[in-house]
Amino acid sequence: MTQTNQSKNIVAAEATAHRSQHDIRAHNQAIILSAAEEEFVLQSYRGATMQGIADRAGLPKANIHYYFKNKRNLYKVVLRSIIEEWNTGLVTMTVDSDPKTVIEKFVRTKLHQAFAHPNRHKLFAVEVIGGAPHLHDFMSTTMKEWALDKAQVMTIWHEQGKIGIADPLQLLILIWATTQRYAEFETEIIGLLQKDAYDKEDEARAADFLVPFILRGCGIE
Repeated sequence: MTQTNQSKNIVAAEATAHRSQHDIRAHNQAIILSAAEEEFVLQSYRGATMQGIADRAGLPKANIHYYFKNKRNLYKVVLRSIIEEWNTGLVTMTVDSDPKTVIEKFVRTKLHQAFAHPNRHKLFAVEVIGGAPHLHDFMSTTMKEWALDKAQVMTIWHEQGKIGIADPLQLLILIWATTQRYAEFETEIIGLLQKDAYDKEDEARAADFLVPFILRGCGIE
């Protein structure tokens, strides 16, 4: 084997090892975040422990500290990752976007997130009800800027006659409230539906009701 081939093999092996380490890290972090969501929802921030999270994740407690240092840091990462995921439905919205397409996509995305990951909504709700001590700075800066930016676009839509909503911030609040309710009050709604758990048709049923209802409220047919 030539020196050139040896060098290429060494580089390839190092790249493979790097990817492997990256994949392991991402996998472990995903497991930890999922376990932390459940622990924080069931035990609250105060009652949750790093050992409890480790037990749910099936990993040594030292691994939890290695990736997230302490409980407070892990809790904030969980909360911020939740918010960042929620906001993806409106990321590409501009004044040139079609309001009907954007609003319908946002409502359906929010509903899917509520049905797919109810614990994330419950955890966020508990944090906010408690005064958002771990999210106050984030909510007063990043989250506020995001909401005002989207509201500004919708205000231009209103001025252009594309939607009939003159106060778009209220529209955002309405969409958050109606979609997240299915997760935050999951037990109540399941009881009203006379079921033991949501089934695959419940999300579609909610979307088929909410989407035309909200669009009509926006003056969009």
